[in-house]
Amino acid sequence: MGHTPFGYRIENGVAVIDEDTAGKLRMLYANYLNGMSLKNAANDAGIETFHDSAKRLLMTEHYLGDDFYPAIIDKETFDRVQTERIKRAAALGRLDRKSTRKTPKIPTQFSIGAIMEHYDNPATQAEYVYGLLKGEVV
Repeated sequence: MGHTPFGYRIENGVAVIDEDTAGKLRMLYANYLNGMSLKNAANDAGIETFHDSAKRLLMTEHYLGDDFYPAIIDKETFDRVQTERIKRAAALGRLDRKSTRKTPKIPTQFSIGAIMEHYDNPATQAEYVYGLLKGEVV
């Protein structure tokens, strides 16, 4: 079973709105639209979390309702928050960031050292031989 999103609970296999946490979630959306930062909007709503977690809460589409989860946030509010979030990120220069993570080089050629040991157990022999493999990136 997957994680139940904040604002819901499962009763008899059915997702229902947890009004206490859903109220906090609605307040998070309102606070953010009123100009508060992500972390401050969440903290003011009674949700102790970090910046990125508050952002994920604002981006969770389950809150619009689907086949399993009832709606907590209306589409207009959700869309306004997404527009505001992108606007703020653009103003801070966070939309054009390039990933600094380097793509790992994958070995494409292999060689094997001299096989000096021989084992009766095929699994042990295979482990030994695989240990002799050397990968090279070309």
